[in-house]
Amino acid sequence: MRPFNDSVIYFAVVDRFHNGNAGNDKGFSQASFDASRSDWFKYWGGDLSGVIQKLDYLKELGCSAVWLTPLFDQADGLVDVEGRGMAAYHGYWAKDFKRLDEHLAGSPGDVRVFASNDTVVDRLVKSMHDRELRLVLDIVCNHSSPEQRVDSGGRPTKGELYDDGKLLTSYEDDKLGWYHRNGGVCDWGNKGQVETSELCGLADFNESHIGYRTYIKDALRLWLNKGVDGFRVDTVKHMPLWFWQEFVSDMVFHRPDLYVFGEWFQGGCYDEQSVQFANKSGMGMLDFALQRGLEDCLARGAEQGFGLVDKVFDKDPLFDDCRHLVTFLDNHDMPRFMSAGASPARVDMGLALILTCRGTPCIYYGTEQYLHNDTNGGADPYNRPMMENWDTGTPAFKLVKKLAAVRRENKAVQSGSHRTKVLSPDVYAYTRVYRDNCCLAAFNRGAETTMDLENIELPDGVYKDVLSDRAVSVKAGRISGLKLERDSSFVLSYSAPAREKTGLEISFVLNGYNTAYGERVKVTGNCPELGNWDLAKSFPLEYINENMWLGHLPIKESAGKAIAYKFVVEREKDGVLYENRPAHVRLMPAQGSLQQQHKWS
Repeated sequence: MRPFNDSVIYFAVVDRFHNGNAGNDKGFSQASFDASRSDWFKYWGGDLSGVIQKLDYLKELGCSAVWLTPLFDQADGLVDVEGRGMAAYHGYWAKDFKRLDEHLAGSPGDVRVFASNDTVVDRLVKSMHDRELRLVLDIVCNHSSPEQRVDSGGRPTKGELYDDGKLLTSYEDDKLGWYHRNGGVCDWGNKGQVETSELCGLADFNESHIGYRTYIKDALRLWLNKGVDGFRVDTVKHMPLWFWQEFVSDMVFHRPDLYVFGEWFQGGCYDEQSVQFANKSGMGMLDFALQRGLEDCLARGAEQGFGLVDKVFDKDPLFDDCRHLVTFLDNHDMPRFMSAGASPARVDMGLALILTCRGTPCIYYGTEQYLHNDTNGGADPYNRPMMENWDTGTPAFKLVKKLAAVRRENKAVQSGSHRTKVLSPDVYAYTRVYRDNCCLAAFNRGAETTMDLENIELPDGVYKDVLSDRAVSVKAGRISGLKLERDSSFVLSYSAPAREKTGLEISFVLNGYNTAYGERVKVTGNCPELGNWDLAKSFPLEYINENMWLGHLPIKESAGKAIAYKFVVEREKDGVLYENRPAHVRLMPAQGSLQQQHKWS
């Protein structure tokens, strides 16, 4: 799986982003659309034509991937929710994974998205790829739809599932056995119940049935064939780990460069089960722990301040690859950062931090415009307002644009180690370091302060703050008299000269060897790039944290050939230590990128 850690992801709830085609607003149920946009539980008109019209805006913002809420055909009409009607505007009540929902289409024929190569989805993919934007599709494998009021015969319907328009099964008439029938979750501490019972009354798929697994994987392979570049996976904690291991293996086999990340709600470094999921499922994970630390520090003004943020980074070694974490301030399931109490300046600080820290940053639609609605504390659905402004001059927009460029160019930001330099409740400074690349980020939420920074890994010279163009000098790893105003961010970036590109690059990741001071980890092997078993010419890896060593190696002579290699530790006093196992043997592709992840043996 290829990480997206050089990217900035933009996440849009399609119905609330931009209405590019008024002809599809009512869909098949006029009652489910509200032209006044006052009923927050109904469709408001956003569609894929609207997304296409705003791609240049997203490109200028600096985003290189766009995550869209599910595009699949949704349950029609309204569902009773606490005495009021709610439509499937959000996209998480699919009834046909092989059709496009009519509210998102450009023409009636677009709903049969796989019957033609000239649908609005094809135009979206082409328009995105022409702009070097990657499409991340939100998918739901756990459930279909809740019980709706009545069908045409006067009976309630629940969980109807179709195969390109052909009814396969439903919860009420489940001859195929594709649904669990265990009622709702009562004990959230019971893992088996969480995985096999219903969430919020949604018909829960029975993943143990091979017929269902074949259907969902076949459908999603069709979307990959359309040009989808990544999956964001909903509700992963509600399905067993073995399902995700099988699912990711099949999807990545079909599309080797596919990026997949999941939503384990409120998961992260403090949730042992979610850490296990991140390490064993084959996919990345949304980093709720960092979001909560940032929210407590910057929006709620918690006394511990940046200590809450640094504590999350201290736990990065729990993950086999912390680059696969997806960082964010806002999303569609919780109040926005400003609804939680953040000022615009604090939003800017939060954005600057996720754009310079490990993982892949994700910007929720409108955050760059300070979009929020504080009704009911900003909770769902008030965290999903209609996008109204497209101002490229807001401080947040300009900040994202500048730091997205740093992220694309600087290997330290993409892959480097995190090294805390200053930490207090109000002031936080760290460097990201990879090989000769370095990025320094500093933040102040308190009163104006002046400080000296020591042991900064930047080469000596004069640098300009990426965010303000203010010049500072670095001499012998020291910055003297750095002034930080209240609620401000400061970023310096140094990228080593780019090396010659080759047709193939392999990334080695090693977990499970906790080195001591003075030890170095290398890869040696039977090919020229790995020194032909000559340790003096072997490939050194970079220390990321106590559980992760990393190195990106261009492969020129050995592309398309089989290679053998081993990891070795060089010790200053005790010689070398090889892995206690036979050599790893891999067939190299002819071109592209490949990641090899290993545990020390």
